[in-house]
Amino acid sequence: MSAQTHMYAVSDPEAALKYAIQYIEGERAQIIEGIIQPVIPSWDHEGVAYQVYEQLGPALRRLGCQVGSGNLDLPGTSNWYIPDLAVVPKELTKGAYALVPDQTLLIVEVTSEANGDTDRTVKRKRYAEYGAPLYLLVDRQERSCTLYASPGRLGYTEVKGPLQFGAPVPLPEPFALELDTSEF
Repeated sequence: MSAQTHMYAVSDPEAALKYAIQYIEGERAQIIEGIIQPVIPSWDHEGVAYQVYEQLGPALRRLGCQVGSGNLDLPGTSNWYIPDLAVVPKELTKGAYALVPDQTLLIVEVTSEANGDTDRTVKRKRYAEYGAPLYLLVDRQERSCTLYASPGRLGYTEVKGPLQFGAPVPLPEPFALELDTSEF
């Protein structure tokens, strides 16, 4: 018996690519402007994300929201993001495999040496384009936080920061709290 190669027609390459990366065994991966990148955060990286999560706790309970690093699809592009944290209404998470940025209340990205420029430029632009209302960039290399608000197709029109680690980061409504960055 000879080995056969099977060819399958793909009518939607974007959907095929996004489907395929979800099944890379043992790996979580995102697609940034068409390039597949594994998600491999360090303990330091995870520690900063956890500190943000802990501080959001009271607001999450009050708002009935869930926080996590679930999949975000950017339809019409070859982008599939896995943010460090995304805050979303609980009712949107039931049965959802992926959400879109405008369904979030806040997206947090924590930079690392490998992805700092992507978080600072590419993701900031795309999150604004896809309507994420608040984007918090925790830049570990620059030791600062920047909060972006009021998204549009050309980017965010409101920017608070960069605020050096140690300075409080005010999160507007619906959060209405200040993040303590002294331990970042």
